[in-house]
Amino acid sequence: MPEPVPEGKPAVDAPAEDGADSETDGDEPQSTELTGLFVEKPPNSVVAVAGTDVTFIAKVDSTSLTRKPTMKWLKGKWLDLGSKAGKHLQFKETYDRNTKIYTYEMKIIKVVPGDAGGYRCEVTSKDKCDSSTFEISVEGDDAGEDEGDLDFSALLKKKPEKEEPEIDVWELLKSAHPSEYEKIAFKYGITDLRGMLKRLKKMKDRKKKKLESCYSVDKGKKITLRCEVVDPNVQVKWLKNGQEIKPSLKLSVRHSHTQKGCCHQHVLFLGSHKGPPSGLKQVTLPRHLMPQIQKLKQDKDLCFLKCPNVGNILYPGSQRSLQRKAYIMEASGNVRTLTINKATLADDAAYECVVGEDKSFTEVFVKEPPVTITKLMDDYHVVVGDRVEFEIEVSEEGAHVMFFEDQEIHKDKDSKYRFKKDGKKHTLIIQEATLDDIGMYHAWTNGGHTKGELEVEEKELEVLQDIADLTVRATDQAMFKCEVSDDKVTGKWYKDGVEVLPSERIKMTHIGRFHRLIIDNVKPEDAGDYTFVPDGYALSLSAKLNFLEIKIDYVPRQEPPKIHLDTTGNMVSQNTIIVVAGNKLRLDVEITGEPAPTVVWSKGDKVRAPKNGFVGTADTKPITDTEGRVRVEARKDLSCFVIEGAERDDEGNYSITVTNPAGEDKAVLFLKIVDVPDPPENIKCTGVGEDCASIVWDPPKFDGGAPVKGYLMERKKKGSSRWTKLNFDVYESTTYEAKRMIEGVLYEMRVFAVNSIGMSQPSLSSKPFMPIAPTSEPTRLTVHDVTDSTCSLKWLAPEKIGAGGLDGYVIEYCKEGDTEWVVANQELCERQGYVVRGLPVGEKINFRVVAVNMAGRSPPALMSQPVTIREIVEHPKIRLPRDLRTKYIRRVGEKINLTIPFQGKPRPIATWFKDGKPLDEKIVNVRNSNVDSILFIRSAEREHSGTYELVLKIENMEDRASINIRIVDKPGPPLNVRATDIWGFNAALEWEPPKDDGNCDISGYTIQKADMKTKEWFTVYEHNRRTNCTVSDLVMGNEYMFRVYSENLCGLSEEPRMSKNTAVIAKTGPYKEKDMCCSPKFTQPLVDRSVVAGYSTAISCAVKGFPKPKIVWMKNKMIIGEDPKYLMQNNQGVLTLNIRKPSTFDGGKYSCMAVNELGKDEVECTLNVRVPQPLQELLWYLWETTTV
Repeated sequence: MPEPVPEGKPAVDAPAEDGADSETDGDEPQSTELTGLFVEKPPNSVVAVAGTDVTFIAKVDSTSLTRKPTMKWLKGKWLDLGSKAGKHLQFKETYDRNTKIYTYEMKIIKVVPGDAGGYRCEVTSKDKCDSSTFEISVEGDDAGEDEGDLDFSALLKKKPEKEEPEIDVWELLKSAHPSEYEKIAFKYGITDLRGMLKRLKKMKDRKKKKLESCYSVDKGKKITLRCEVVDPNVQVKWLKNGQEIKPSLKLSVRHSHTQKGCCHQHVLFLGSHKGPPSGLKQVTLPRHLMPQIQKLKQDKDLCFLKCPNVGNILYPGSQRSLQRKAYIMEASGNVRTLTINKATLADDAAYECVVGEDKSFTEVFVKEPPVTITKLMDDYHVVVGDRVEFEIEVSEEGAHVMFFEDQEIHKDKDSKYRFKKDGKKHTLIIQEATLDDIGMYHAWTNGGHTKGELEVEEKELEVLQDIADLTVRATDQAMFKCEVSDDKVTGKWYKDGVEVLPSERIKMTHIGRFHRLIIDNVKPEDAGDYTFVPDGYALSLSAKLNFLEIKIDYVPRQEPPKIHLDTTGNMVSQNTIIVVAGNKLRLDVEITGEPAPTVVWSKGDKVRAPKNGFVGTADTKPITDTEGRVRVEARKDLSCFVIEGAERDDEGNYSITVTNPAGEDKAVLFLKIVDVPDPPENIKCTGVGEDCASIVWDPPKFDGGAPVKGYLMERKKKGSSRWTKLNFDVYESTTYEAKRMIEGVLYEMRVFAVNSIGMSQPSLSSKPFMPIAPTSEPTRLTVHDVTDSTCSLKWLAPEKIGAGGLDGYVIEYCKEGDTEWVVANQELCERQGYVVRGLPVGEKINFRVVAVNMAGRSPPALMSQPVTIREIVEHPKIRLPRDLRTKYIRRVGEKINLTIPFQGKPRPIATWFKDGKPLDEKIVNVRNSNVDSILFIRSAEREHSGTYELVLKIENMEDRASINIRIVDKPGPPLNVRATDIWGFNAALEWEPPKDDGNCDISGYTIQKADMKTKEWFTVYEHNRRTNCTVSDLVMGNEYMFRVYSENLCGLSEEPRMSKNTAVIAKTGPYKEKDMCCSPKFTQPLVDRSVVAGYSTAISCAVKGFPKPKIVWMKNKMIIGEDPKYLMQNNQGVLTLNIRKPSTFDGGKYSCMAVNELGKDEVECTLNVRVPQPLQELLWYLWETTTV
């Protein structure tokens, strides 16, 4: 028999029997045609009687669906009835696993006239959708039955309908005075006064003061959650993430004893291992209870220590703590507190305080302190191939530091970047710098930022040893030798501009950094200028080969002496020689004469002569050929004048005199010593900007004997030891503007002077200076209000304030057409608003606001148009909610309902645009009112993503606001998953990002593996950010396949991508399987146990055997069957028998037998179950003497 259908309810469950009486005859709707996803739809129209219940049923077939369908019951166009569920509207959903049909019911309790109208049920499942519409009509109840006899005149009278609001009697009783309980009960028909009072007592709020909505605490700090209850004796429960926080009792027994024995003062205390905490009572146990305590071993909450008198050895003050950390729950009168000491990230959770059925919720947020940078990043200036280490130091160890150049720098297999962590130090390492690495590098933490500049220049070739002039005789060997800084540099040799080619007599060698040109059997034609030119460098090294020809002539026995001076080489003129300070001077002078003349070298009045040569005057001192820094060496037909390490004091006139019996010759030379200049002086900063500074200095006092060509500048951050070059080419002026500096950082400067000889020592560092700049202009300068003589302005702070801070604002105004600005405030305005007073009525005034700091005035913020000083209409203004000012992200299928409030008089005209084009209201619904505009999207799709702009217009005034909406979905699977390399027990996987990223960034990938035998999938990596990975720990001899999921904000992709190929882990060689067969043998026997009745226990043993033995548990030699009191487990050969809440009946002998084809083995134990009488007596005593 079908269930009787109430009046107004459509018969959707079953048709009425033939001939049965039905009150709904004539109202029975016709069955609707079934299409789409619906198997059964609600009727098209239903007529219901007010006050009755109506039920609508819809059925959906899910056999062809991949997802569970979602049903929505809607009234009108978009009113979702799911949010209205309660006493009046009830929804029900059932599922038949056999037919795979979902049944959805909507029941309207006690229909009212307001329920009449059009309805729609809509079912969706991924990309499929179907809907059905129906209508409800409500008729009034037949009042004739209530009027007794049929009185048609009374029926024709129009009776006013009295709508009495529904009153919740219990809410009324909760707020009423107890003296009014009886009156309210009589009025609303409550007869059971005692039951009413009991229920009212339970319903009353048990908390006087609830927990705060949320708490915030720094990591490592202490926090206390506090609430107040009405009943001081009520018990409360504390929950963390829905799990009860059980009282963590730290109970110990401390024994105070002497060397002879126990003093019988046994103190039971609650606290940490250091002793009883303050504020808690100590309980001295009586002597007669100690024997009972000694019999107890260990309870889950209590730990007792035995006295040395009974056999256990304890040292003075020995104790044991059961738990390392506990939540401290305290009760003091009506106050209940939960204290968390040294909060960690694990304590960040939702907490509840439960009193009976009443609950109070709160959340605890644990904040990590921001990580600051204590040591800033240095600038680097290196050459190609050098190693660069950007090092910073942060305030906390283990902090997360991100390094950026143009984008975030990641460490991967092929990257040239390396990262190093050493405590608080974090280092970004570039092994070999190239020209592509030039740029600004940044380091970010959650509480700080620093940056450093890297400049890389081409590697210059340095000449470590120049080639020297040679003077050789015929048939001698001439060797030119030079050394350069790079051992890979090659070069060519030239003679008088013509390349020298190797031959039997001429050889060229290149060994490391040394280049040699060797000429054997020198001939007169070998004389000339020789040059070595390195390949790829604009550099050349030159020297001269002098051929000393020996002539044999018949000459008279006596010939006057003659000095032959070579005027080439380092001689500026015939009598001036220039030598660089620190270099060696060797002057070889050819002397002829017969007999051999005597040679005397002198400077000024001093005479220097060889040991066996001319004896000078009394004020001269002969110098031997091997003595002193300045010496004279005598050779055949040569006199050598040598100065080792020329100094400035060596400068002056030198003369050489040769004499023999045939005559005398003399030559005078001037030796000029040149050196690098002295360092510049008075380095100081004359002005600073946002990222620049002007530096001036004085030229060096001594130029080194050669004109100063220019200067080189270096800078460094204060506290750092690394200097950075500012210029590569010589700078001629004594004023320089240093740029590309970091605002707010202290710098120091130093300068080098450069002449033709070289570079001076660095100057003294300048005083530290800091680049600062005025702020940017204030933003959003607007008129807040205008009267007949005043104008109220408001603005926002500058976007860029900088290290100079912000001292205040200056407000200025002028009449339209004038150029003279009048200052409105005598003192700086610190607020971001100001009222300008004393303005002429009706005039058009221009306003501007300037921000001021220690660096000066900022650019002014100007009004777009002059302001007329009179009462004006209200400008259109959009008050965009804070959460819509950033990107608004929603998932596909979600509902979007945005309310944008605005103001303006008269009523503004609101127009919506999407991506610059008028909004199509067929796709997106818009409703405008006097104070707001609503943008509504029933079911978001990817096509709804874009920039939505709201434009408000009042005559020629307008305001705009943009909302960036992004609709995201799950991504597609990755592409081209493949195993690229297999080695050992590892496999390298690579893939490509998915074509469809779900309209948001891919956050990672999940990689899984499965061997071809079991085809069970195991996760290898989760949230892997790269498009490659290495799968390790593969089993030899197995073949593996892989699959990869994409992941974004919405989660993992629906389907994975399988790898195109598999990875076969080849066996290393023939493997002889070991015969693992053995009979069962217990490696760990059962142990006799004594347990307390009512507490679940377990007995365990371990067995080995192959094939896997069959396990049989027995009690008193009787096999334990499928008794639910016992739970038998076998985990990798560890056998466990769990006995749930044993009683004395469960005591006895338990045995475990293991049987396989090769034999069997058996172990047994005795289980003793006892009643805990001593524990009950002890706990009862504790309850009477102390309160925990």
